Amino acid sequence: MEIRWMEDFLALARTRHFSRAAEQQHVTQPTFSRRIKLLEESMGTTLINRQTLPLSLTPAGELFQELCERTTRDVRDTRDRITALEAEASARISVGSTQGLFSHFYQGWATEAGIAEQLQLNLNATNWVGEQFLDALESGECELVLCYWHSDLPWGQRLDEERFQWLAVAKETLVPVSIADDNGKARFPLPGSAEQPMPLIAYHNRGFLQSAIEGHLARNKLSANLLPLNENTQSSGIKALVKQGFGMGWLPSRMTEKSEQFGRLVRAGDECWDVPLDIRLIRLRDARSEGLLNLWNQLEP
Repeated sequence: MEIRWMEDFLALARTRHFSRAAEQQHVTQPTFSRRIKLLEESMGTTLINRQTLPLSLTPAGELFQELCERTTRDVRDTRDRITALEAEASARISVGSTQGLFSHFYQGWATEAGIAEQLQLNLNATNWVGEQFLDALESGECELVLCYWHSDLPWGQRLDEERFQWLAVAKETLVPVSIADDNGKARFPLPGSAEQPMPLIAYHNRGFLQSAIEGHLARNKLSANLLPLNENTQSSGIKALVKQGFGMGWLPSRMTEKSEQFGRLVRAGDECWDVPLDIRLIRLRDARSEGLLNLWNQLEP
């Protein structure tokens, strides 16, 4: 049984006239009459008394009218709610975020800033690497990017003030970590030696973080003997391998707090090995929507 058949029946119950009901439903009278007949066959009973003028409903028809009114009202209300939900979703601002920031920063920051309901996370962003986040802004795939930033990004000059605008919304620190040995010390401590280099679970060189580590070590003249075993685009992948004892790696401090608290990971070096980062929110200077401008004004200090 189709909803439009119920709507046909209600039109006939109101008008008590086949021609006028067909006109209201924007169909020919033969088509309308055929649909009413199919409805009666579907219900297995006569719903319309065609022997009276004007037409009347049979007792079964009166009972069926109540069902039609409830059902069509429920369908209409549900359709309206769905339309409202879709309108609300389309009005949200699309944001791309690295997986690590989404897991350990995004939700708390957006809630504290009072903008969580205005944002819609673009889940495709979990597959993007480094410069692809800026590509997504320029192509319109997202309106905001939340990412790590530092002065050693090899493509950092692309973020020019004529094209982009950004806010530093928080600070982060990459901390060297390792699993502990039986004495609670790092199993893979920095700096290692030429004879025994430390196995490193590294970041992908196209991402945000590997160049930050390399730049920090070079700038501070820190000599580390490292043996890269693996490259990961996501901090979560590095954390998993470090926790399994394959080597040491640098992790955002927000990812290490819980692990250090429970003794699963320990520092692999003191604070001189810590790498400072900014967490930036970036948009195109030429904003595509008034909602984005309003949100940006809300966040600017």
